Amino acid sequence: MCAHTPSCPTADAPDREAAHLIAPHPEQGCLLCNGVLLFDTGELLPNGEVIAPHRALPSLVLAVTA
Repeated sequence: MCAHTPSCPTADAPDREAAHLIAPHPEQGCLLCNGVLLFDTGELLPNGEVIAPHRALPSLVLAVTA
């Protein structure tokens, strides 16, 4: 699917998000040249597999009152 040189990572590669962006629509989902759709809520691979978001979550600070 990718015509870039060097080729972008495939959809099943661990670094799949490094592929070139070909359709930027952050409010709807972004299409990468390897067929991966990126969403705020995760990824959708060309084979239909859903990948949960894996961004680091901000640490939670709990306030304790005496």
